[in-house]
Amino acid sequence: MRVLVTGGAGFIGSAVIRHLALEKGYEVLNIDKLTYAGTLTSLKSVEAKPSYRFLKIDICDAAAIGSAISTFRPDRVMHLAAESHVDRSIVGARQFVETNILGSFTVLECARAYWQTLAPQERSRFRFLHVSTDEVYGSLGRDGLFSETTPYDPSSPYSASKAASDHLAKAWARTYGMPVIVSNCSNNYGPFHFPEKLIPLTILNALEGKSLPVYGSGANIRDWLYVEDHARALDLIAEQGRIGETYNVGGRNERRNIDVVKRICAILDDLCPIGHSREEQIQFVTDRPGHDARYAIDATKLETELGWRAQESFDTGIEKTVRWYLDNEWWWAPLREEYDGRRLGLIRAGVG
Repeated sequence: MRVLVTGGAGFIGSAVIRHLALEKGYEVLNIDKLTYAGTLTSLKSVEAKPSYRFLKIDICDAAAIGSAISTFRPDRVMHLAAESHVDRSIVGARQFVETNILGSFTVLECARAYWQTLAPQERSRFRFLHVSTDEVYGSLGRDGLFSETTPYDPSSPYSASKAASDHLAKAWARTYGMPVIVSNCSNNYGPFHFPEKLIPLTILNALEGKSLPVYGSGANIRDWLYVEDHARALDLIAEQGRIGETYNVGGRNERRNIDVVKRICAILDDLCPIGHSREEQIQFVTDRPGHDARYAIDATKLETELGWRAQESFDTGIEKTVRWYLDNEWWWAPLREEYDGRRLGLIRAGVG
């Protein structure tokens, strides 16, 4: 099995590649632009394997993408490359539109051109998995869950750009008959997570004695999914999912943001006591513009149809995550020099 992964140097993409290359023994081609959030150090465990290759390519570069696909001749394309941080999209929406919409269009078109050249048996085996987010569905109230039929209602430039790319992927399946499957996931966490997102930022700020910023009152709720569980789900969806369908991937681990931060503090206080609770470092800050109140995924379709189950609960996964950051300063310390944890997403006058 030959699998081309876009965005393979990112958080989720690198987890997918480690799973495919190490657990499944597949040939993998990693295509990544290596923006600030992409680092090849996340793939240290696979970089020496002869079955793994890397190409530094912008997914908006049609000639380079087309050449990579036609040369590698994949059985599967797993498209994860995206700009993904909501706060950055608020102040710099253009990059999100270019990468998430135009880049996805480019990858779809190049994959379609390749797919149309395949012999019948290869054509029937080929799959294109478009990986997306639950944020395309907007905000939930107190009750209910996002299902595959929930209407799209994106709130941020990030989620709007991902919603657009989802619609492109589904249109390519319906219009051209291309074997496309779409997945939408809840919030991921785990090892190798760039330290701008809530969990890694909280861990590292807490270790360094810095303030722990929590938006608003911290009441916003997210459904947390351990990244290695997500990687297994994506492999399964690409292999066994029905063409043209959408599969939601969630951990069934709803937590308020403030409770996530307090849990991290408690774990660190236990593992690295400093004489007082790190909860004293929590600082409530002005809420993010358009901050969705609650996300929660109904993963019943994935669980019943394909037999997937999350192996990590939030309690087991968050402890593994904290321990990983304690043991792997070699990975995150250089990234902290590039991004020191300052707040992003504050609206200022000007064009984003």
